[in-house]
Parts: sequence; C-alpha cells; structure tokens
Amino acid sequence: MGCDPEVLKGVRLFALLDEAERSILASQIELKTFAPRERIYKTGDPAPQAYVLLSGRVEVSTVDNDQQHVVVDEPGLYDVFGFAAMLEQIPHQTSAHALDQSACLEISRDDIRILLERKPHAGMDLLTTLGRQFHAAQSHVSSRASRNTNDVIEQTITTGERLADAVARFGGSWNFIALFSITVFVYSTINIFLDKKAWDPYPFILLNLFLSMLAAIQAPLIMMSQNRQDAKDRVRGELDFEVNRRAETEIQSLAHRLSLLDEKFDDLEAVLRMTKIQ
Repeated sequence: MGCDPEVLKGVRLFALLDEAERSILASQIELKTFAPRERIYKTGDPAPQAYVLLSGRVEVSTVDNDQQHVVVDEPGLYDVFGFAAMLEQIPHQTSAHALDQSACLEISRDDIRILLERKPHAGMDLLTTLGRQFHAAQSHVSSRASRNTNDVIEQTITTGERLADAVARFGGSWNFIALFSITVFVYSTINIFLDKKAWDPYPFILLNLFLSMLAAIQAPLIMMSQNRQDAKDRVRGELDFEVNRRAETEIQSLAHRLSLLDEKFDDLEAVLRMTKIQ
C-alpha cells in the first residue's frame, strides 16, 4: 500500500534521506490507523514490524512478576516503539495500545536494512531510539524498586554512630540495670566493711565522681542514638510516601481500566440494542 513520502519528513529516523530515497521507502512502509483503546500488539506476538507514532497517543506496557500493569513507555510523536523485538526477530516483550485515535507507520526489518544500506549514518538515529527506550524502561524500574529503610541507613552509618547505638541499647536494658546495681552494692559494702581502711569511705565521694563521669559520657551518646533514630524515621517516612504514591498510581490505573471496561460494555449494549431493534 505505501504511504505519502511527505509523512516521512518529520520522522527523525528518516531525517537523512533525500526525496528519492523517501519515495522508495514510502512505497514499502504502510500507514496504519488505530482506534482508541485498540491493541497494536501484545506480549508474545511475533514482531515482524516496528511502529513510528505520527499522531495520537500510544501506551507501551508490560505485566511484572506481581501481575501488576506497568507502563514502560509513552512514545512521543515520531518516536519508534516495538523496535528492539523487530530487530532481534523475537516475540514482543511488551504490549502496545492506542490511547486515542492514532496513526502509525509500520516498519519491517527489510525496510531498515535498505535504509542502512543507502544511509549508514542513519544507524546513529536507530541507536538513539534504542537508548531512549532503554532509559525509559530503566527509569520506570528504578521508580518501582522498593528500598529497605535499614539498608538505606546502614549505607551512611559511621563507626561512632554504631558505638552510640550499642551504648544506648545496653544502657536501656535490664542487663545494665542489674550490673549497675550489683556493682554499686558490692563497692559500697566493701568500703563499709573496711571502715577506716576503705579507699572510698562513706559518703563514697570517689564513687560519685565515677557515676558523674559515666552520666556525662552516656548522655550525649544516647542523644546521638536518638538523633539517628529520628533520621531513620524520616527516611522511613519518605519511603512510605513513595510506596503510597506508587499505590495511588496503581489504583488510578486500575480505575482507568475499569472505566474503559465500562465504556466497552456500554458500546456492546448499544450494539445489542440496535441489533434487537433491527
């Protein structure tokens, strides 16, 4: 069937072609139109062709291991999609749907071969297209990746902060209370028993000095640990916000798909009603 050579002027992939070459390529490429919500291809379909978006909107998506709908890319005008599978001649790894009334150029592997034979520099445009799709997929994967709060904190923790956490954990335990009580009791008993020979007779001035020094050191260490806990709570809050935002996006996507299904049912009901009238 072919398409109008003028259509190819705006496609970056064919920007290096002259008028004669565009005419040859246009005679091989087909122009396809898709209705809103029409599927262009689905995961697992053979991939003999790739597509260039000329008008409308297209969504390229997949389903992850959790069986959730993930939008991989939304090609802009004159962008190519389904390109990698077509070059590798493997089944599509994603699905593509037209969101609005859309027009696309259908390109085969042979069309690309002829293009590269005539204009080898067009290969850079192909690599740019593949790189854009790769980074788009990478961005979506990164945005969905869940992070553990403890792992995030552990990446920046210092030796002093580890020590502060250890002191705070031990100072706030029954083991510390028991050990402290036994130590003070034994110390006081020995000095009372030695009477005039005691190295720290009542009222145990040396013991009070040690306790004051212990409190002076322990207090800032505990405050350091509390500050780290506050930082961990902030990180946890940020990660919770990201999870909630992703959940909101998934809910909105689900609501949108339910709305589309409702419209489909309305269309089907209208068709059945017209059939019944006839």
